[in-house]
Amino acid sequence: MAEPAPAPANATLTDWIAVTAGSLGALLATLDISITNSALPQIQGQIGATGTEGTWISTGYLMSEIVMIPLAAWLTRVFGLRRFLISTAALFTLFSMYCGFSSSLAMMIIGRIGQGFVGGAMIPTAQTIIRTRLPAHQLPIGTTLFGLTVLLGPLLGPVIGGWLTENIDWRWCFFLNLPISAALIALLWSGLAPEPADMRQFVEADWRGIAGLALGLSSLTVVLEEGQREHWFDSAMICWLSVLTVLGFALIAWGQFGARRPILRLQLLANRSFASVLLIGTIIGAGLYGTAYLVPQFLATLSGYNAQQAGGIMLLSGLPAFLLMPLLPRMLKRIDLRLLVGLGLLMYCASCLCDISLTADSVGHDFYASQLLRGFAQIMVMMPLSQLSMGSVEPRDAGDAAGLYNMARNLGGTIGLALIGVLVDRRNHFHDAVIRSSVSANSPLAQERLAADAAGFVAQGGDPAFAQLQALGRFANSIARQASVMTFNDAFLLLGLAMLACVPLAFILKRRPAPRVAH
Repeated sequence: MAEPAPAPANATLTDWIAVTAGSLGALLATLDISITNSALPQIQGQIGATGTEGTWISTGYLMSEIVMIPLAAWLTRVFGLRRFLISTAALFTLFSMYCGFSSSLAMMIIGRIGQGFVGGAMIPTAQTIIRTRLPAHQLPIGTTLFGLTVLLGPLLGPVIGGWLTENIDWRWCFFLNLPISAALIALLWSGLAPEPADMRQFVEADWRGIAGLALGLSSLTVVLEEGQREHWFDSAMICWLSVLTVLGFALIAWGQFGARRPILRLQLLANRSFASVLLIGTIIGAGLYGTAYLVPQFLATLSGYNAQQAGGIMLLSGLPAFLLMPLLPRMLKRIDLRLLVGLGLLMYCASCLCDISLTADSVGHDFYASQLLRGFAQIMVMMPLSQLSMGSVEPRDAGDAAGLYNMARNLGGTIGLALIGVLVDRRNHFHDAVIRSSVSANSPLAQERLAADAAGFVAQGGDPAFAQLQALGRFANSIARQASVMTFNDAFLLLGLAMLACVPLAFILKRRPAPRVAH
């Protein structure tokens, strides 16, 4: 009788330390994307920045992070994984301290750009560590750890930032990174083996592609983030940045044909399954960032919630991650990943459709069901996609695939926020105009409402003429409020339809079988 095949070896303690370090680094990087959102008013007040200028505190981080993500695989080959990650963790700490001690807008933006650039390296390298250090049968556990960091970072950021700002000081949004980074460096030192540097890869790098990435992606991020505020191509800045974006992408294309090893391995897109992962990841990024923007905005502008209260509602979508954590590795092993992705997309669509009937009286509890459903949907989509992004390519391409996947997700978030900004602006004007045209001065309902409000103001001891003006002001505010609610409903509907459109792509996904080990 043939001897039974030996059981596959499990990962060692050192491997798990490396995986934990990678996941902690990814959590730190994703947390700092949004941790300043709740603290922006206080930061702007102390460093003397206007509301428009303050947006660069977030834009600077995103702009540099999205450039670094696809560069991480190349820099890992040049410097070695341990040396590279320990250096980035140390630099992340220094830039965080610089932000915390900033006294001007210029200092803050420089610090945030530096934070984003080195932080962007921690996200794809976490996936690379998981793919290369864990055996196939334990990959679902590592994927679950990584997926939780990607999901929980943007959710915890505003809550932690809001609490620190309200109870201590906004500077602790940055000082908090010091002890976390110290623990991260210790884990990286003990979990990763030293590797020799390969400076030949630095000299022979695809410098056209690198220049194109820095120029094209950074310019595109600024165009998408600032375009709506600057009225798009009415702004000379947006026009010039659009030209630089095209030039950057032209350099990337040139590198694809002229470099021995292009910095962006776009030939991986010839893999139909991996291309589908990237497309779904882009749409999911738009949904993740889009809902993370819409829900707090609705609660702040229409329900009167502060940042801490809105953060509590946002945290509801993180509860399913903790509930499913013990089950996820088994689910990823036993259930067809395509089925999980398709079901997750349908659930995400349903969660958005739950929010298309909001009213001006809607408050936090009206989002309970949609947030919980959205939490289940996100984890059922993100976990399989993280595993498929690695499993659909050869192990030697894992670093490049991780960079492309994470870049696509972040870029999708930026594109989604830009499109939502355009939609909110235009649909708000449309609904406002339609409502105003339907309630003209001759409308009996409008006259009745104005008379009742004016009578109420007079009863409070007001002058009749002034009471009429107050009634008109309240009526105008009511119209604007209703138009805003209808706009939010339109935005949630658009996100739901985008998720629904991705469902057929889930069935194109195909995981590459694990290579056989010779005995």
